[in-house]
Amino acid sequence: MLITIVTERELRELVQLDAGALEVVAAGFTDLVSRDVALPPIMHINVADQGGEVDVKSAYVAGAPRFAIKVAGGFWENPRRFGIPSSSSQMIVLSASTGYCEAILLDNGYLTDVRTALAGALVARHLAPPQLDAVGQIGAGAQGRFQMRALQLVRPYRRVLVYDRDEARLEAYVAEMPAVLGVEVVRASGPEEVVRTCDLVTTSTPSQQPYIRAEWLRPGQHLTAMGADAPHKQELFPDVLARADVIVCDRRSQCAQLGELHHALEAGLISESAVIPELGEVIAGRHPGRQSPEQITVADLTGVGVQDTAISLLAYDRAASRGLGVQFDPRG
Repeated sequence: MLITIVTERELRELVQLDAGALEVVAAGFTDLVSRDVALPPIMHINVADQGGEVDVKSAYVAGAPRFAIKVAGGFWENPRRFGIPSSSSQMIVLSASTGYCEAILLDNGYLTDVRTALAGALVARHLAPPQLDAVGQIGAGAQGRFQMRALQLVRPYRRVLVYDRDEARLEAYVAEMPAVLGVEVVRASGPEEVVRTCDLVTTSTPSQQPYIRAEWLRPGQHLTAMGADAPHKQELFPDVLARADVIVCDRRSQCAQLGELHHALEAGLISESAVIPELGEVIAGRHPGRQSPEQITVADLTGVGVQDTAISLLAYDRAASRGLGVQFDPRG
């Protein structure tokens, strides 16, 4: 059986932040709440002495011809120590009939960036105010760039306030992103200015200490937090969730163990019996999401394996249809 290897350069050509990819990821989330999906727990490997971690995620949707397994690393000192990005990954596409490997997508984290950004856009489509003026981005790395680009698929906006503790990264963002987004991009003095000023705020940092406070929020605002993808990470003080009128998780059971919901439950500020819909339920119309202009809405995104399978199969199908990638026989 031949295995196809697809490079990052090819994958960047095949899969982009567009309406087609957005709907593929949306379908993955609705599959999660409407179909039989095997979603194993995340395998988390903490490489603490090197300041890094590796996660293994996967999902199989019953009846699909293939599924994917992703191995993703985050080593936060890479830029400073080695001059390379902090995130990396590869996705392995397996046949659902035989279990054999059919493709290895050497995306180097690109497909994860895309599917994560598209999840943020889907949240905004259903929870954000319909009219946005200023939007905020905390975390000026790769995902901070992808989030603001993906948001434009579902909501126009006029201005971005951005903050990052890393001065060089912040300066680079402010210099580069106006041309990419076609809007004004302004550096903020800190998280408080971002939250108090913006109609929508996205956080994408690996912080292990909360920095977003409930008293900064105002009626009608939306906040998406996606940095807490491990139990020791946290961007929001727990009372942020307590103040929200609507909380949406990408996967409730996973967020209860890893995400901002985990910390709010542990603090006793959110009840185990609280109604907290999953993103797939909102997309599918099972939950209304935002119901009034005055509601404060919060999304807790920890990254779900069904996203990885969805974006991987999109990339695989497009590569096959265009004859991209290199095929080889693993038997030699």
